Amino acid sequence: MKLPHPFLWLTEPGQSRAFGVTSILALLTMAALQVLGIPLRTAAAPSGIISYEFARDLDGARRILASWGPEARVYAGLNLGLDYLYMAAYAGALGLGCVLVARRLGRWSGALAALGVVLSWGQGLAALLDAVENYALIRLLLGSERALWPALATGCALPKFIIVGAGILFIGVGGILSLLRRRT
Repeated sequence: MKLPHPFLWLTEPGQSRAFGVTSILALLTMAALQVLGIPLRTAAAPSGIISYEFARDLDGARRILASWGPEARVYAGLNLGLDYLYMAAYAGALGLGCVLVARRLGRWSGALAALGVVLSWGQGLAALLDAVENYALIRLLLGSERALWPALATGCALPKFIIVGAGILFIGVGGILSLLRRRT
């Protein structure tokens, strides 16, 4: 039995078109997030919002928030809000990319095709983890003093990055493999 992927509701040509649209949206949103993130790079947060995601504890989060000040905190709020659009865009683009590459690889390897489908589903999980992480970061940004929030953000950020990285790696390596197999 072939493993179903999350985009069966789209035709195969529709999947390719949706991949293009979501990829463009993801790239544009990522560029906007980079611009919004410039004021968030401080000595306490050298990687900006990513440093905040990995603050781990309340003291670390407080240091980062204090280093930002009121104006940078507005940028942080805008960044976290826009990130919800980015979640949908990257989950769609990477999920569809995994499906498209899995379809190509499926001609030679059912195991690689199945891995691509699993990673496609995983991108939705990554977006869900990202949403929970952002909620925790927003709670801190709004002044919550609960130690749960930075721990939850970090606990969601790490698997999110692993899943997204695995999807990107699968698309890159799988795309190259499928091109090499087509030439031979």
